[in-house]
Amino acid sequence: MSRTPSEAEPGRIAPLSVLPVFYRLGGKRALVAGESAGTAWKAELLAAAGAAVEVYAPAVFDELAEVLARSEGRIRHVARRWSPADLAGAALAVADAADEAEAQAFRDAAKAAGVPVNIVDRPAFCDFQFGSIVNRSPLVVGISTDGASPVFAQAIRARIETLLPDGFRRWAEAAKAWRPLVQSLSASFAVRRRIWERFAREALARPGDEPTESDRGALVAAAAADRSTVGSVVLVGAGPGDPELLTLKAVRALQSADVILHDDLVAEPVLDFARREARRMVVGKRGRRPSCKQDDINALMVSLAAGGKRVVRLKGGDPLVFGRAGEEIAACRAAGIPVEVVPGVTAALGAAARLAVSLTHRDHSRRLQFVTAHSRQGRLPDDLDWKALADPAATTAVYMGKAVLGELAQKLVAAGLDPATPAIIVEYATRAEERIFHASVGTMAGVLAEEALEGPCIMLIGAALAEARPAEAAAIVEEALARAQA
Repeated sequence: MSRTPSEAEPGRIAPLSVLPVFYRLGGKRALVAGESAGTAWKAELLAAAGAAVEVYAPAVFDELAEVLARSEGRIRHVARRWSPADLAGAALAVADAADEAEAQAFRDAAKAAGVPVNIVDRPAFCDFQFGSIVNRSPLVVGISTDGASPVFAQAIRARIETLLPDGFRRWAEAAKAWRPLVQSLSASFAVRRRIWERFAREALARPGDEPTESDRGALVAAAAADRSTVGSVVLVGAGPGDPELLTLKAVRALQSADVILHDDLVAEPVLDFARREARRMVVGKRGRRPSCKQDDINALMVSLAAGGKRVVRLKGGDPLVFGRAGEEIAACRAAGIPVEVVPGVTAALGAAARLAVSLTHRDHSRRLQFVTAHSRQGRLPDDLDWKALADPAATTAVYMGKAVLGELAQKLVAAGLDPATPAIIVEYATRAEERIFHASVGTMAGVLAEEALEGPCIMLIGAALAEARPAEAAAIVEEALARAQA
């Protein structure tokens, strides 16, 4: 049974407690009322954003005196308490209220004047909040916890500060200055996007350098040289499920995609890294369930790229490990579509990492082998090298083996593998719903049947797997030494 590629379900943006927006205040009036360090700080913040700030307080307090001294006239002190009439015409209003009655009065007056309001440390009375800020203006990062924990937001800000060199400020300024030039070029939207991607790569590679006229000239030259109407395809490994296992290159590909063709088994948190505007299409292939035909996936991928789209073919695990990447690469090359591959963490390695076990432990294994238990006909392949698979000094990772695990175990034992050889079945490897089942070659099919595992599973077989259970590992090492001495 087959199915056609389908659009991802709408509403893919997860619920937001607040809407992050960046509001221009240049030349607009902002009102601040109160006598605290918090109101002084907010007055300075609003002035830094270009607002003409009026601070209503009966007297100048210490923190306000410091702010006024360095405000260069952008902040004006009004020596009295606020009145409702003062709110007329303000773009924003901020107050530090002594109690809820005062907070309610200020909010009511602001609402009557049509002014968004913030009450310091009283989220229930606020229309907007001030988050923690990473300032590399015109590059600005805002962080909000919806008022739950300002200290937590500050800790996150500190982490981001270390990731964003101050030199990014100069690159952001250059982007702002050069944008009109790029917009004026007779280039398509796709070409302009590629130009800015080149710009971003340069900024990330050279954050400490000052952008030069030579860099600007390179942008213009890139626009002149790039007249291709053909898009591209990137095969990206999504890993086994944990989004933190994505490579940086995979994240960059997802964030520059126009269309993402992804498997059913790609975890939703991985898709959260994708560009929000990217069109997402499910092209999953699931064993013994309705699936998209590979030829249809190839044709769709090529058609989209031929139409100028940047296509990411997002695959679980690594595209080059039982992912049919060869057929998709061949289809792109035959159509003259540029194609590249971004590797991912394959399921066997993700599972081994979660088990904290070496698949090539030198006391147990001299070879690591990956094998698929699923042929074109949907059954155990006829051409498997059973002698190699039954090698007691090998570690074997079995992909797509749930449906034939009993037959696989029988053939391994018949080929000489000890049925007591350790085996581990890992369902949903590296995901939150991961489950791990310890067994042996002789019992693993029974474990699979008893547990009725529905999710994707990787089976790991070999003496090295005993390291996941130290007592068993010691016994295997002792037995190996005894054999060597004999």
